Amino acid sequence: MTPPPEAGDRASRRAGGTAWKVLVLAVLALAGMLFATTRTVSHGNELRSSDSGRLSDLVRAAQTDADDAEHERDALLDRVQQMQRDVASSDREVAGLLEQSDELDVTAGLAEQRGPGVIVTLTDATRDARGSYPADAVPDDLVVHQQDVQSVLNALWAGGAAAVGMQDQRIVGTSAPRCIGNTLLLHGRTYSPPYRLTAVGDPARLLATLDAEPGIRTFRQYVAKFGLGFAVEVRDDVTVPAAPAPGPAHFAQPG
Repeated sequence: MTPPPEAGDRASRRAGGTAWKVLVLAVLALAGMLFATTRTVSHGNELRSSDSGRLSDLVRAAQTDADDAEHERDALLDRVQQMQRDVASSDREVAGLLEQSDELDVTAGLAEQRGPGVIVTLTDATRDARGSYPADAVPDDLVVHQQDVQSVLNALWAGGAAAVGMQDQRIVGTSAPRCIGNTLLLHGRTYSPPYRLTAVGDPARLLATLDAEPGIRTFRQYVAKFGLGFAVEVRDDVTVPAAPAPGPAHFAQPG
C-alpha cells in the first residue's frame, strides 16, 4: 500500500530535522573543545592582550633591567675599590700592586681618558620648512646606517685615536655597534640619533683620516642631497669614558 504524499513529506522533514540537530550538537562539541584547548594553552590568560606583543614595550623593559643591573654593578665596584684603598693605606705591597693595576687599566681601556681630540655627530634627515622630505628620497636615504657609523670609527682608529667613545660608552675591541631601524644597539643598550662619537688624539691627523674615508665621502653626499647631519668639532679637551670590566670570554671549541 502506497503512503499518501503528506506522510512522505512529514517523514522527510523529520529526517532533515534530526540531521540538523546532530550537526548543531557536533558544532557545539567542537567549539567547546577549541575553547578548552585555548584556555589550557593560555593558562587562563588573554592570548591577545594589548600590551603583551608590543616590541617597543619589551625593549624598554629589557633596557630597564639592564640599567638596574649596571647601577648595581657600579655600586659593588665602588665598594671593592674603597676596600682596596683601605688595605693599601696600611700595606705597601698592596699599594704597589694597585699602582700597576691602574697603569694596565689605561692600556686596557678600563680608565677614563682625556685630552685633545674631535667630536663627530651623525643625525637623521630633518624635514624642510614645509614639513616634508625630498620628493625622490626613500626611507633608507633619510637615516644613519650602521656602515656610516662604522666608517667614522674606522677613520678615527686610522687617525691614531688613543681612545674612542660613542654616546656614553667606550668603544673597545669587542664593541659592535648595530643599527636596528632608526636606533642603535651598543653593549646591550639602545640609542636614538644624534649619534655622537668622541676621539682622543691629534686633531689634525683625525681630521685628515675623516676626510679621506670613502664611506664618509658617500655619507656627505647624502647629507647634501637629503638633509642628513654630519658635524665635526675640534676640542682642546675631550673625555672618553672607561670601559666596563670585561666578562668571561666564550669561544667555540672543536667537537
